[in-house]
Formats: sequence, C-alpha cells, structure tokens
Amino acid sequence: MSTIDSTLTSFIDIKADSDFSIHNLPYGIFSDTKDSARRAGVAIGDQVLDLSVLESEGLLSLNGGPYFDQSTLNAFIDSGRDNWTQARTTIQSLLSSDNSDLRDNADLQKKALFKQADVTMHLPVQVPGFTDFYSSKEHATNVGTMFRDPNNALLPNWTEMPVGYNGRASTVIASGTDIVRPSGQLKPNPDERPVFSACQRLDFELETAFVVGKGNHIGQPIAVDDAADHIFGMVLLNDWSARDIQKWEYVPLGPFNAKTFASQVSPWIVTMDALAPFSTACPIQEPEPLAYLNEKDKESSFDINLSVELLPENAKTATVICETNFKYMYWSMAQQLTHHTITGCKVEVGDMMGSGTISGPTPDSYGSMLEIAWNATKPVALEGGESRTFIEDGDTVIMKGYSEKDGVRVGFGEVQGKVLPALSFDFNE
Repeated sequence: MSTIDSTLTSFIDIKADSDFSIHNLPYGIFSDTKDSARRAGVAIGDQVLDLSVLESEGLLSLNGGPYFDQSTLNAFIDSGRDNWTQARTTIQSLLSSDNSDLRDNADLQKKALFKQADVTMHLPVQVPGFTDFYSSKEHATNVGTMFRDPNNALLPNWTEMPVGYNGRASTVIASGTDIVRPSGQLKPNPDERPVFSACQRLDFELETAFVVGKGNHIGQPIAVDDAADHIFGMVLLNDWSARDIQKWEYVPLGPFNAKTFASQVSPWIVTMDALAPFSTACPIQEPEPLAYLNEKDKESSFDINLSVELLPENAKTATVICETNFKYMYWSMAQQLTHHTITGCKVEVGDMMGSGTISGPTPDSYGSMLEIAWNATKPVALEGGESRTFIEDGDTVIMKGYSEKDGVRVGFGEVQGKVLPALSFDFNE
C-alpha cells in the first residue's frame, strides 16, 4: 500500500471536500466555449488544467509525444507506465505550492486553467471493447433469491470464476448524455405471446469500470499477479438495464438488448497510482480460487465510498437511495482481467470492464433499484413525497464516488443521466 504525503499542497485553492485534490489528478477530455477542439486535461479543485498547453510550452515532455492535443487519451495510455509515472510526477510538481513555473506565471495560467463549470467533458477514451462482470456476492445473492431459490441463490460456477458478458462498446457514453427509454419484447403474461413495448422496469446499476492500459497478444493470457500492470485507472459506471426486456430474453444466452442501449461513465479517469493508498483486502474467497486466479497480493481491492441519488424532473432535492463501497466486491479487477484472457482473448488499450452491480450487506447499500425496491414490492420514498419502484421518465440518476484517508480525498466526481420518454414506432408505415 502506498503512503500519502499529507504535506503536499497546491497553490490552487481547493476545498477540503473536493474530489480533485493534488493527490488525485484524474485525466479527462474536454473542450470549451472558445475552442471546440477536444484535448486532454486533469481536474484540480474546481478547475481543469489543459495538458496540451503544458506540452506546447515545453513543461510536460514525454517520450514519443506529443500526446495531449488529441480527442482521446488512448495514445497517452498506450505509451506505457514510464510515461504515466513521469506525467503524474511532473503535473503534481507544477501544481504544488513550492513550484513557481505555473504559480507565478499569470499568462500561462490564463491559457492553461479553465473553470470546470465552463467546459464540456467528453468520453475520455475510444473504447474498443466493453465487458461487464457480475462480481458482487451480495447482488448475485439478492437476484438469485428473488428469481430462483432463496436457499440456493448462487449458481455453482459463481464462486469459482468471475462471471461476465461482452457488451456493446458502441453505447458506452459520457456523463450528462440523456437516456432514451428503450423498447423491445416484453412478456407480461406468461400464458401469452410477448408484446412490443417501451420498457416498464428501467433500472440503474451502480458500478465502476477499469480502463485497460496495456493489452496482450492473442493466445497469451495475462497472469493474475501481472494484471495490475495492465490497468490504467477507474471510472464510475451506470450500466442502465431494462429489467423486463432482460427477464424475457436472458435465457438461454444471457444479457442482450436489455443491456446494450446505454452504459454511462464518469468523465474523469482516476489512476491506479492515485488510488493505491486506499487499497484494501478483498472478501475471503471460499472455496480458494483455482491456481490461475489465486493472487499473491490479497489487498487488491479498494476502499471507495459510492452513492446513488435520484432526482425527479420537477423535484428541488435529490434523494440518496444507496450508499455502499467498492470493497465489498468478491472478485478483484486483477482476477476479472486474468479470467477474461485465460482462453487467449485479446484485450486492447481503452477497453472498459465493468465491475457488475456493487451491493453491500444491508438494504440501504444495494446497488440497483431492483434490489432497493425488491422487485417493485417495496416502493422507495423520495424527498417531496414521491416514490419509486423503478426509474420513470424525467428522472435523473446521479452516482458519486470517493476515497478518503488521513485528511486526503481522491474522488471520481459523478456520472449522471436523465431519462427521456421512449421513441414512438409505427410499424404500419
């Protein structure tokens, strides 16, 4: 576990509860009202530091660059760990209280620093592939209890391997993008044929995702103890789900259209270097994993506080409906990546891999509306007197996450999306 240098401070005024301390420095892609060109920045307090400006001024020079006057972070990530380390060290130094290069240069600050409120954030990477896992034991147990057998909630393979499915990279979208309610086949009456309809049971899934920072060659798996070297950082993920479409389609081949319409991520990638001080042990795994999944480092999880807020369209106040923690995840990111590649599957820089719904042990820590409202049997009371069993048109779902220790906070910001009504279809035209 890395230690925290609590003496490190920035010349920029940063609020104590800011997600974006000098210990964080997450990477994102932004544009502003005067310059529509997308380029790379890091978040610091309530501002964005334009890395393309630092690069052009010769203050951030990396081997093989330039990297930051580009519309995605893929080239920088692909350049390797040495550049990741050098970039972080250089940026941290330039933002520190005792470095005058940026602190005392008003003209450079005017060119390189932007208020976050004045910029537009974009998807930080081009995503070649998207995989979603199912790695919370509490979530899998809750779903199994609801829909199968309370006394035998987990299927036999669940405790033997990280179960997952390959999703759609094409519908990985940025925070702030509106979500159109999906339509598809539903089967409301088990004794009748299915109907085509707008989804009636739209749900969120509170997740994180890791960004692959180093790929592999086809046919060459990534060893579990090497997997950390292949992970660049993490984002928050709302893997939107259409539960009624899912219920009808998922047998025999698993998730399909119920999961392909929107997987929404936060704009800032928090690096694993920033999260290292918050590492913690995974839950005890029983039975002991097979040798290829058995990690030497048992502190391969992270203490990340997570929450979900729901804001109806005309409400003044959002309601916190979930508070949980990433540390509850049964399977680690390293185990997920290793199992994904064990057959020789090739992964690429920029691939995103979702954790699966993150649920804790108590009802207020469940990570989906399906669980919180227990399959629509326990409506959730909201501020202002409304209630919900699933997500309605006009609702905005907001997810937040942060780690905190010894007075230092490293956060993700938020991922949020508003639900719009389903499109109308006239199949007789």
